[in-house]
Amino acid sequence: MSEPIFMFNAEDPRMKQANEDAQRTFKYFWRELSWENRRIVPGLGMAMIKLPFTDGPRTDGNPEYEQMWVNEVNFDGETLTGQLINSPNWLTSVKEGDAVQRPFAQLTDWIMTADDAAYGAFTVNAMRSRMSEGERRNHDQAWGLDFGDPNEIRTEIAREKKMKEKPGIFSKLFGGGGGAAKTPGSEGGFQDHPMCTNMLGTIETQLKGDASIARSVDDTGWTLLQRDALAGNFGVVKLLVHYGADVGARTPAGHTAADLARAIGWTEIAAYLDQQGSGAR
Repeated sequence: MSEPIFMFNAEDPRMKQANEDAQRTFKYFWRELSWENRRIVPGLGMAMIKLPFTDGPRTDGNPEYEQMWVNEVNFDGETLTGQLINSPNWLTSVKEGDAVQRPFAQLTDWIMTADDAAYGAFTVNAMRSRMSEGERRNHDQAWGLDFGDPNEIRTEIAREKKMKEKPGIFSKLFGGGGGAAKTPGSEGGFQDHPMCTNMLGTIETQLKGDASIARSVDDTGWTLLQRDALAGNFGVVKLLVHYGADVGARTPAGHTAADLARAIGWTEIAAYLDQQGSGAR
């Protein structure tokens, strides 16, 4: 993948703010991607993150860091991994198609698209905000996307239709096509993802039939509670706890579900799990 090169000062306040906003709102990207991985019919056109890459200090006049896009994104609460989809313009230490990983603190942007509309893209919109109307129109046509107002960035995709879930590791818990249900954990303004809300009835039926699902551990050492806490699925988190999930269980890296929720920004979920953990002691 190649795209026009836009140079900017890393200390530019507008760009630094874009990086901070991308990290602050990454939880919405990760929640959407977590559900995308469970869909039979894809709902996203693309889902990418932007990370900095370097060969080290340079003497050829090019910037030390080159910002590039990565897809096939995975996240464990600390580290971002994926596949580099840009062809570097001046770096030689990485190439298009490489598997890459970086700490979350190095995330500079994210973008996801649905129905040709872009969500996120904070650094892209920072650059778009400085373009003339004609330049912005040409830029958007080159991407083939509707970025909207660069000063009003969309972060969550609103969907009304239900999506079927993909069979696999979660099929036992998330199987079927449950109807709409009231979302537990919506207090304080929190809103679950529409797919989470739609699946709660089916999930509870599965848990009633086999409560051991709530305490299951996958082949990477993660529990369903940890994964759904990180993904921001409050309704599922409450059901798993109700049916016996171990709130104090830790990932191989030593993080509880509350730790994961807190680190990514799901403060309501972290507070709830903290409370449940205190009650269990």
